[in-house]
Amino acid sequence: MDFTQFIRTIPDYPKPGIMFRDITTLIAHPEGLSAAIDALAGQFSGVNIDVVAGIEARGFIIGGAIAQALGTGFVPVRKRGKLPWKTHGEDYQLEYGIDRLEIHQDAIDPQARVLLIDDLIATGGTAIAAANLITRAGGIVVGAGFLVDLPDLGGVVKLTARKIPVHALCAYEGD
Repeated sequence: MDFTQFIRTIPDYPKPGIMFRDITTLIAHPEGLSAAIDALAGQFSGVNIDVVAGIEARGFIIGGAIAQALGTGFVPVRKRGKLPWKTHGEDYQLEYGIDRLEIHQDAIDPQARVLLIDDLIATGGTAIAAANLITRAGGIVVGAGFLVDLPDLGGVVKLTARKIPVHALCAYEGD
């Protein structure tokens, strides 16, 4: 399936020159959403996975559905200050500053095999921060899945350099 047919492109958002890939149109489409979940889950169906970790916020939507499809639990990777228990945190670089992701310290069992999910991978900063958190919590990142890859920004290359297998349903060159 050509998933790009379900993804809206918004020029000059959030700033001039950016082509924003809006997946809300994909997840609002019943057949598109179902096909996306099936396709991503299918890419990892032969991998021994104990838990799916989804990055806030759109990674929750996709990750929770993939966890159900794979018969695993789900761990939310949240932004700073959103989790009520003791956390591990990881700072990462944004275009204009630094942000932080967190997970509960007891969210991942030691040596648990974790599939990392988010809606889009661009530079890889968020995904690498999440992978670092999973590792710090004792887990092993066995794969990463995304709806969209922006290959010119190099995020997939950074994850595969860390020996994390990556699958994305579609890619937008030049963005």
